[in-house]
Amino acid sequence: MSTQAIQNAYPDFEPGLVKTIEEQAAVKHFKSGEVIIRTGQYIQNTMLLLNGKIKVYREDDEGNEFFMYYLMPGQACAISMICATKMETSKIMARVVEDSEVLMVPLNMMEKWMGEFKSWYEFVVTTYRNRFEEVLTVLDQVAFRSMDERLEFYLKRHAENNQSKTIHLSHQEIANELNSSREVISRLLKKMEQRGLLLLNRNSIELLKM
Repeated sequence: MSTQAIQNAYPDFEPGLVKTIEEQAAVKHFKSGEVIIRTGQYIQNTMLLLNGKIKVYREDDEGNEFFMYYLMPGQACAISMICATKMETSKIMARVVEDSEVLMVPLNMMEKWMGEFKSWYEFVVTTYRNRFEEVLTVLDQVAFRSMDERLEFYLKRHAENNQSKTIHLSHQEIANELNSSREVISRLLKKMEQRGLLLLNRNSIELLKM
């Protein structure tokens, strides 16, 4: 881990904080497909993502998934922060979507930095607020929107998170994240293509007017 890598991912961190992270945090590398947080697990560290992408979701007793959000470089997992602080077991799952490099910040350091570094305090508060607002948005979509509206919202958010209008997800993967069936998602995507909103390719979806 280098100072430059931390600064690139977290440009708002003050120099003293960057130096302390370099000294105190551990770096871990995870491969795509690895589950790094499980429901019921005690969380001892806060995760700061340097590179890659991590999917955060809920899972029921039958293995059905409810997608919450993606953790992207320059972000932290707010739920892991809360669980670590309160010494509670995790209520979420986290799976690596793209090979990831993660900074593991020990609980005692996370609390200590809140009083020592203004940039860390602001980062934690902003992380809590942003994730809370994002989860509310997802809940609104589930509670008040039809499946075609939820699908359109999902595709837009995925494109924004990845800064690309080309989405490399199968119809089954999208169905899993929206708690639907592949047949329903395929039918809705075909209708959206007919409306000129997107283009369905063999291994990707290209957004056009969304």
